[in-house]
Amino acid sequence: MIWKKQGKDGQSAPLPRLVLLALFFLGGVLLGQVLSGRVPDATGDELGRYLTDYLRLDGGADRTALAALSAAVIYFRYPLLAFLLGFTSLGVLLLPFATATYGFFLSFSVCCFTAAFGTDGVLLALAVFGLRCAVTLPCYLLLAVPAWGTSAALASLSFGRGRRAAPVVYGRSCWVRFGGVIAVLLAGMCVDLFLSPWLLQLILERILGIV
Repeated sequence: MIWKKQGKDGQSAPLPRLVLLALFFLGGVLLGQVLSGRVPDATGDELGRYLTDYLRLDGGADRTALAALSAAVIYFRYPLLAFLLGFTSLGVLLLPFATATYGFFLSFSVCCFTAAFGTDGVLLALAVFGLRCAVTLPCYLLLAVPAWGTSAALASLSFGRGRRAAPVVYGRSCWVRFGGVIAVLLAGMCVDLFLSPWLLQLILERILGIV
Protein backbone atom coordinates (compact mmCIF):
# COMPACT_ATOMS: atom_id res chain seq x y z
CA MET A 1 0.00 0.00 0.00
CA ILE A 2 1.21 3.45 -0.87
CA TRP A 3 -0.01 6.76 0.63
CA LYS A 4 -1.38 9.43 -1.58
CA LYS A 5 -3.35 12.58 -0.87
CA GLN A 6 -7.01 11.69 -1.14
CA GLY A 7 -10.10 13.85 -1.30
CA LYS A 8 -12.66 12.42 -3.66
CA ASP A 9 -11.29 8.90 -3.41
CA GLY A 10 -11.74 7.97 0.22
CA GLN A 11 -10.46 10.47 2.76
CA SER A 12 -12.36 13.39 4.16
CA ALA A 13 -10.90 16.90 4.34
CA PRO A 14 -8.19 17.23 7.00
CA LEU A 15 -9.73 20.19 8.88
CA PRO A 16 -12.68 18.25 10.41
CA ARG A 17 -10.28 15.53 11.52
CA LEU A 18 -7.97 18.13 13.06
CA VAL A 19 -10.88 19.71 14.96
CA LEU A 20 -12.11 16.35 16.23
CA LEU A 21 -8.66 15.29 17.41
CA ALA A 22 -8.24 18.66 19.11
CA LEU A 23 -11.52 18.06 20.94
CA PHE A 24 -10.32 14.64 22.10
CA PHE A 25 -7.09 16.25 23.30
CA LEU A 26 -9.07 18.91 25.15
CA GLY A 27 -11.25 16.21 26.74
CA GLY A 28 -8.11 14.48 28.02
CA VAL A 29 -6.81 17.78 29.38
CA LEU A 30 -10.04 18.41 31.28
CA LEU A 31 -10.08 14.88 32.69
CA GLY A 32 -6.48 15.29 33.84
CA GLN A 33 -7.38 18.49 35.66
CA VAL A 34 -10.30 16.82 37.41
CA LEU A 35 -8.34 13.76 38.56
CA SER A 36 -5.29 15.77 39.63
CA GLY A 37 -7.40 17.19 42.46
CA ARG A 38 -7.28 13.75 44.12
CA VAL A 39 -3.49 13.72 44.41
CA PRO A 40 -2.37 13.61 48.09
CA ASP A 41 -0.75 16.73 49.55
CA ALA A 42 2.42 14.76 50.35
CA THR A 43 3.07 14.47 46.62
CA GLY A 44 4.47 18.01 46.58
CA ASP A 45 7.21 17.17 49.10
CA GLU A 46 8.08 13.97 47.25
CA LEU A 47 8.22 15.81 43.93
CA GLY A 48 10.47 18.49 45.40
CA ARG A 49 12.86 15.90 46.83
CA TYR A 50 12.96 14.03 43.53
CA LEU A 51 13.82 17.14 41.53
CA THR A 52 16.42 18.21 44.10
CA ASP A 53 18.13 14.80 44.07
CA TYR A 54 18.05 14.78 40.27
CA LEU A 55 19.89 18.08 39.99
CA ARG A 56 22.45 17.14 42.65
CA LEU A 57 23.45 13.93 40.92
CA ASP A 58 26.91 13.97 39.42
CA GLY A 59 27.08 13.90 35.64
CA GLY A 60 28.51 11.00 33.75
CA ALA A 61 28.14 8.75 30.77
CA ASP A 62 25.48 6.61 32.46
CA ARG A 63 23.31 9.55 33.40
CA THR A 64 23.73 11.13 29.96
CA ALA A 65 22.71 7.91 28.23
CA LEU A 66 19.68 7.47 30.50
CA ALA A 67 18.63 11.08 30.00
CA ALA A 68 18.93 10.76 26.22
CA LEU A 69 16.95 7.50 26.20
CA SER A 70 14.24 8.99 28.39
CA ALA A 71 14.02 12.10 26.21
CA ALA A 72 13.79 9.97 23.05
CA VAL A 73 10.88 7.96 24.50
CA ILE A 74 9.09 11.12 25.62
CA TYR A 75 9.54 12.93 22.31
CA PHE A 76 8.86 10.08 19.89
CA ARG A 77 6.21 7.91 21.55
CA TYR A 78 3.04 9.73 20.53
CA PRO A 79 4.10 10.94 17.04
CA LEU A 80 5.48 7.50 16.16
CA LEU A 81 2.34 5.81 17.46
CA ALA A 82 0.18 8.13 15.36
CA PHE A 83 2.21 7.35 12.24
CA LEU A 84 2.00 3.58 12.75
CA LEU A 85 -1.74 3.64 13.44
CA GLY A 86 -2.23 5.07 9.96
CA PHE A 87 -1.35 1.63 8.58
CA THR A 88 -4.19 -0.18 10.33
CA SER A 89 -7.97 0.14 10.40
CA LEU A 90 -7.77 0.02 14.22
CA GLY A 91 -6.39 3.54 14.06
CA VAL A 92 -9.95 4.80 13.58
CA LEU A 93 -10.60 3.97 17.25
CA LEU A 94 -7.10 4.09 18.70
CA LEU A 95 -6.05 7.53 17.39
CA PRO A 96 -8.79 9.43 19.28
CA PHE A 97 -7.97 7.37 22.38
CA ALA A 98 -4.23 8.08 22.03
CA THR A 99 -4.94 11.80 21.57
CA ALA A 100 -7.10 11.94 24.70
CA THR A 101 -4.45 9.99 26.62
CA TYR A 102 -1.78 12.46 25.48
CA GLY A 103 -3.87 15.38 26.74
CA PHE A 104 -4.68 13.61 30.00
CA PHE A 105 -1.11 12.81 31.06
CA LEU A 106 0.19 16.22 30.03
CA SER A 107 -2.56 18.01 31.95
CA PHE A 108 -2.29 15.72 34.97
CA SER A 109 1.48 16.29 35.20
CA VAL A 110 1.20 20.07 34.88
CA CYS A 111 -1.59 20.20 37.47
CA CYS A 112 0.52 18.17 39.90
CA PHE A 113 3.29 20.76 39.63
CA THR A 114 0.91 23.67 40.15
CA ALA A 115 -0.86 21.94 43.05
CA ALA A 116 2.46 21.18 44.74
CA PHE A 117 4.20 24.55 44.25
CA GLY A 118 1.38 27.02 43.65
CA THR A 119 2.06 29.80 41.17
CA ASP A 120 5.74 28.86 41.07
CA GLY A 121 4.62 25.47 39.80
CA VAL A 122 3.56 27.13 36.55
CA LEU A 123 7.17 28.16 35.90
CA LEU A 124 8.39 24.74 36.94
CA ALA A 125 5.94 23.00 34.62
CA LEU A 126 6.96 25.36 31.83
CA ALA A 127 10.62 24.43 32.32
CA VAL A 128 9.86 20.70 32.28
CA PHE A 129 7.06 20.50 29.69
CA GLY A 130 7.13 23.78 27.75
CA LEU A 131 9.61 23.03 24.98
CA ARG A 132 8.57 19.37 24.84
CA CYS A 133 4.92 20.22 24.32
CA ALA A 134 5.69 22.99 21.81
CA VAL A 135 7.59 20.47 19.68
CA THR A 136 5.73 17.18 20.14
CA LEU A 137 2.11 18.34 19.99
CA PRO A 138 2.28 19.93 16.49
CA CYS A 139 4.35 16.97 15.27
CA TYR A 140 1.80 14.56 16.69
CA LEU A 141 -1.13 16.31 15.01
CA LEU A 142 0.78 16.62 11.75
CA LEU A 143 1.03 12.83 11.65
CA ALA A 144 -2.23 11.92 13.40
CA VAL A 145 -4.57 13.89 11.12
CA PRO A 146 -3.60 12.13 7.86
CA ALA A 147 -3.13 8.83 9.70
CA TRP A 148 -6.73 9.01 10.92
CA GLY A 149 -7.86 9.53 7.34
CA THR A 150 -5.95 6.56 5.98
CA SER A 151 -7.01 4.31 8.85
CA ALA A 152 -10.63 5.28 8.14
CA ALA A 153 -10.10 4.44 4.47
CA LEU A 154 -8.65 1.07 5.46
CA ALA A 155 -11.63 0.44 7.72
CA SER A 156 -14.01 1.23 4.87
CA LEU A 157 -12.21 -1.32 2.71
CA SER A 158 -12.51 -3.93 5.44
CA PHE A 159 -16.12 -3.29 6.47
CA GLY A 160 -18.62 -3.06 3.68
CA ARG A 161 -17.25 -0.66 1.06
CA GLY A 162 -14.21 -2.57 -0.08
CA ARG A 163 -15.48 -3.07 -3.61
CA ARG A 164 -16.33 0.56 -4.24
CA ALA A 165 -13.71 2.42 -2.20
CA ALA A 166 -10.51 3.60 -3.84
CA PRO A 167 -7.35 1.77 -2.74
CA VAL A 168 -5.43 3.37 0.12
CA VAL A 169 -2.13 4.65 -1.23
CA TYR A 170 0.90 5.79 0.83
CA GLY A 171 3.05 7.96 -1.38
CA ARG A 172 5.99 10.30 -1.24
CA SER A 173 4.21 12.98 0.81
CA CYS A 174 3.75 10.50 3.64
CA TRP A 175 7.47 9.77 3.97
CA VAL A 176 8.52 13.39 3.46
CA ARG A 177 6.14 14.41 6.26
CA PHE A 178 7.41 11.65 8.51
CA GLY A 179 11.06 12.49 7.81
CA GLY A 180 10.46 16.17 8.54
CA VAL A 181 8.75 15.33 11.82
CA ILE A 182 11.62 13.05 12.86
CA ALA A 183 14.12 15.83 12.15
CA VAL A 184 12.12 18.36 14.20
CA LEU A 185 11.75 15.91 17.08
CA LEU A 186 15.48 15.17 17.12
CA ALA A 187 16.32 18.87 17.13
CA GLY A 188 13.81 19.56 19.92
CA MET A 189 15.11 16.64 21.97
CA CYS A 190 18.72 17.84 21.71
CA VAL A 191 17.80 21.39 22.72
CA ASP A 192 15.72 20.04 25.60
CA LEU A 193 18.59 17.91 26.91
CA PHE A 194 20.82 20.98 27.14
CA LEU A 195 18.29 23.67 28.07
CA SER A 196 15.79 22.06 30.46
CA PRO A 197 18.24 21.14 33.29
CA TRP A 198 19.53 24.71 33.32
CA LEU A 199 16.01 26.18 33.46
CA LEU A 200 14.99 23.67 36.10
CA GLN A 201 18.00 24.58 38.21
CA LEU A 202 17.17 28.29 38.07
CA ILE A 203 13.52 27.79 39.01
CA LEU A 204 14.24 25.32 41.83
CA GLU A 205 16.77 27.78 43.26
CA ARG A 206 13.89 30.24 43.50
CA ILE A 207 11.29 27.79 44.83
CA LEU A 208 13.29 25.51 47.12
CA GLY A 209 16.41 27.59 47.75
CA ILE A 210 18.73 25.11 46.04
CA VAL A 211 22.20 26.47 45.33
